[in-house]
Amino acid sequence: MRENTPPRSPMDEHLLEHEDEEEVILLGDADEVLDAWEAESNLDEDDEEEAKEGDEGAVSFRTCDRDDAKLTFTKHTATVFCGALHPTEDLAVTGGEDDKAYVWNIRTGEVQFEVTNHTDSVVAVGFSYDGVFVASADIAGYIQVFKVQQNYRKVWEFNVGDLCWMRWHNAAHVLLAGCDSGEVYVWRIPSGDCKVLPGQDHKTEAAELTHDGKKLAVGYGNGHFKLWDLKSGTTVMEVDATVGHKANIITLSIDQENQLFVTGAEDGSSYVMGTNGVLGMLTGPNDALLEAVLVDYPGFEIKVAATGTLQGKVTIWDVARQTKRVECVDEEPTGITRMVWLKDHAICAGTLGGLIKAWDFRSGAKRFTLDGHTNDIQDVVYDRVRNIILSTSEDFTAKIFEVPASQ
Repeated sequence: MRENTPPRSPMDEHLLEHEDEEEVILLGDADEVLDAWEAESNLDEDDEEEAKEGDEGAVSFRTCDRDDAKLTFTKHTATVFCGALHPTEDLAVTGGEDDKAYVWNIRTGEVQFEVTNHTDSVVAVGFSYDGVFVASADIAGYIQVFKVQQNYRKVWEFNVGDLCWMRWHNAAHVLLAGCDSGEVYVWRIPSGDCKVLPGQDHKTEAAELTHDGKKLAVGYGNGHFKLWDLKSGTTVMEVDATVGHKANIITLSIDQENQLFVTGAEDGSSYVMGTNGVLGMLTGPNDALLEAVLVDYPGFEIKVAATGTLQGKVTIWDVARQTKRVECVDEEPTGITRMVWLKDHAICAGTLGGLIKAWDFRSGAKRFTLDGHTNDIQDVVYDRVRNIILSTSEDFTAKIFEVPASQ
């Protein structure tokens, strides 16, 4: 990987945390020590040869039992970090560690446009709410916007420095991006008129717009949570570490009425917050390696939230009571990386290893498992109208799946 590309999952970091510790050699007979060093050197050379052979054989990729995908996009030559679907046309955009973004047809796989000029991993892509524009951003902070119906003519570009996330507004030609320094930029496109929401001197890895598009909820590396009014550029609600998270907020979700916020931090804690602050806790620090949260399935009779962990556990919560409602059944758990609500009372998760799984969130029963990826899922995007899933993976591919009909 490039030096400053996104890290692998926290599970990988946990496994590697002792890898670089130095070996202590006790003082003894000089000849014995020299002989030991020579023997160790020979072993290291053998290990290097085995590692090279392993790289050539791509041994980290698992073998699939089947490929359930309707289409597989294979133009990327490294991990595909992110993806998005056009709101009306048969188009997807994906970005990856190969410093490339592609716009491609989801029925044929044909490339419509190749985004160039990025010099680092493309970690965020997206179409504007109406599909007029498509944007791509790399981890170094270079952002480009193109007009889809004008043969992808570039209409705007900017560099913000180290980037954590980028997303479009849900009802306007407004682009937002969060940085490693903590600032959040808000631009009108294509004019480039800019507003900056001041940071916390800590990175921001999580942000969501309220459904009315008027406010932006942002989580910060020091555990702070802020709700910003986009029109005035002021904070209308803030929760700090004295009553909220003590660690980096990595995921958050907002209910349909824009009154409830569910947040998750890298220490495993998850909070329910209202417009006046913390209402309760779903999971405590060190409960599990939390990776994703959702709240408020549209049209369901009660408020439910979902948490997904890198241990592979998906839990559905009663938000009002802050109690477990059901745990989703999985005989062979695989770590959760992304979650989305599906139609027909289902929740879907991308996982480590490459499987896509779905459960009935009312009962916890498994709905289906989609196979096809041979390495970890990085992103899962759902189109409710077409009932399809776009997934991206460390196996260098993006796939389109049709959601199986509920039984």
